[in-house]
Amino acid sequence: MRITRSLASIALIAVATATASAQQRPPIRQLGAISSKSTEVLGGVQGVRQLPDGRVIVNDVPKRRVLLFDPALSTFTVIADSTSATANAYSGRIGGLIPYKGDSSIFVDPFALSMLVIDGSGKVARVMSVPRSQDAIAFATGATIDPAGHLIYRASNLPNLAGRNLVTGPGGFTPPDIPDSAAIVRIDLATRNLDTLGWIKTQKIKFDIARDDNGMRITSQTNPLPTVDDWAVLNDGTVAFVRGHDYHVDFVGPDGKRVSATKVPFDWQRLTDEDKVAFLDSLKAARARLGANAPNIGFGGAGGGGGGPQIVIAGGPGGGGGPPPGGAAGGGNVRVTGPGGQNANLQTQFVPASDLPDYKPPFFANSTRADNDGNLWIRTIPTKAIPGGPVYDVINHKGEIVERVQVPENRTIVGFGSDGTVYLANRVDTSVFLEKAKVR
Repeated sequence: MRITRSLASIALIAVATATASAQQRPPIRQLGAISSKSTEVLGGVQGVRQLPDGRVIVNDVPKRRVLLFDPALSTFTVIADSTSATANAYSGRIGGLIPYKGDSSIFVDPFALSMLVIDGSGKVARVMSVPRSQDAIAFATGATIDPAGHLIYRASNLPNLAGRNLVTGPGGFTPPDIPDSAAIVRIDLATRNLDTLGWIKTQKIKFDIARDDNGMRITSQTNPLPTVDDWAVLNDGTVAFVRGHDYHVDFVGPDGKRVSATKVPFDWQRLTDEDKVAFLDSLKAARARLGANAPNIGFGGAGGGGGGPQIVIAGGPGGGGGPPPGGAAGGGNVRVTGPGGQNANLQTQFVPASDLPDYKPPFFANSTRADNDGNLWIRTIPTKAIPGGPVYDVINHKGEIVERVQVPENRTIVGFGSDGTVYLANRVDTSVFLEKAKVR
């Protein structure tokens, strides 16, 4: 079985390489100079929205607040937070920012099952209920609205398990079976009609349960180098599905028309058995050095504990932390609680080296952003050491790579504005700052 899978992988990459050989990879160029940087320390940036006058709305999920910065990022006002300082509380541990009509925006509060419409002055103009309560967390973790007013998002692949006790009897516990795919769906906010636009391959996580006199030990097995798909919505409402197994883009237009682009040229790096063992060893050593500061490896989600053993699951993008150990491959975390809300013994282990892919994948999940000109910016996994920050493949609306752009070290692209403006999250130790630059 192992030999068959390896031969199939080699054949697949050989075909992809031959198909893309006619298209050369562009040389790497540097992003334009950084023009502004916030003095305010953020916990993280989970979404930005540039208004027509240059002001910027920022969703700071770790600190549970929505801020409105001036164009120079020097001053800000609070739109919503978790204190009584505003009338619009950030009620839970997560919330989503979505550009809406004109200069308005939507802030999704999944715990209150509400969507706050924020006008151009940063005030909450009105409140709407979420169109599907079972997908409230999905709305808050990566949804967007197309020009026709449809909400497009990644539906939860475990809609019946989120926040539920998985107890099967006294002392019993059944771990969930985590699917390896999720649907990208579109819902009409007026009619509430829902249709599926396509499917993406997601990270597979397995849970093992062990019990002894000291209680229950739950171990999750995760692949730190998963081959997954990604997605984004272009400015005309087209949904782009970026396929990780052979690196090409499938487009689904607003009218439902489907087009598959040619494969994107990529420097595929083969991983020998020795390479796989060395990769896992280095990753384990890095996490050991980080100790308690090591990030969780799992999938999106957060929630409160219950009265019995409980695992809280909610699919969604991570915080753009990058590849492990700097950020979880799938984003987010898994919360397991025991009786009375006490934490159960949850341990994370990596899959065996033999389960790693035979070729290093081109990107991690949640690595794709769409700019205002209809291009995809995909943060790629380096196949060789390159000084500086991460490199993004820029792919046009035809699925062709047109540029490779490197951002400064410790930066991640978190959004785009008008006139070639790009917003970056700059992580300095445990602090995050918002920066503004030009694409060129």
